[in-house]
Amino acid sequence: MTTRRPMPIPPGSEQVDVLTDDAVRLSALHVPGPGETALVVVHGFSGSWAQERVDAIVRRLSLQAPVIAIDQRGHGRSEGMTTIGHREPLDVEAAAAWARERGYARVVTIGFSMGAAVVLRHAALRPRSEGYAGADAVVAVSGPAFWYYRGTPPMRWLHRAVGSAAGRAYIRIVLGARVDPRPWPVPPPMSPTQAAARITALGLPLLVVHGDADAFFPLDHPRALHEAAPGSDLWIEPGFGHAEGAIDADLTDRIGRWVLGAARG
Repeated sequence: MTTRRPMPIPPGSEQVDVLTDDAVRLSALHVPGPGETALVVVHGFSGSWAQERVDAIVRRLSLQAPVIAIDQRGHGRSEGMTTIGHREPLDVEAAAAWARERGYARVVTIGFSMGAAVVLRHAALRPRSEGYAGADAVVAVSGPAFWYYRGTPPMRWLHRAVGSAAGRAYIRIVLGARVDPRPWPVPPPMSPTQAAARITALGLPLLVVHGDADAFFPLDHPRALHEAAPGSDLWIEPGFGHAEGAIDADLTDRIGRWVLGAARG
């Protein structure tokens, strides 16, 4: 649920606006940190950089590297409507481009839940080798491998809610996310597994992190991502639940250390 009272921003941080290629203005938070590798943190569905659970991750990661946390379209202070992962790679590209323009030598994207699918698709669809801002490494935490997944109660509820006007109104009022009512194109966008395969084919480091207590996506999801992407790293975390709401400081720190090692090559 979206935090009604935004967290105070860390000292020395700045709120910035970034503009996507399809002209959606996004809210972002830049938190300085040591080094030249910027970490772009991408929240899950109904998230925001102003949420306490996201804020805790951002502050922890900023002890190791600078962080740029975005509100994806349709979330928090950003404009537009969420497309549940379809257009959101443009949001990550806007944040990565801002980081490059700021002078950071490397950019690593870290996504949670829906944000995990988004960072996978961004790295595959907007690689730096093709002239985009891109990513130098990718971390997908608690993400799905397959579109239209309805195998757990939370995902069945979400699909029903997104598919009805009353459900979208509930999501907007209670969860704080504005859902685009337009259907996805046919065929659907590149899947997370297809994106993961392209990421490692491009030579980019990829880390897949998942908990064995995840109530949204069972372990066939991270395993499918890992199997699709030869050379990727897979961490199955005992007792870890789902995404930002369950991650602790130790796991956040380990992700940060992996990121810095992977980005340096």
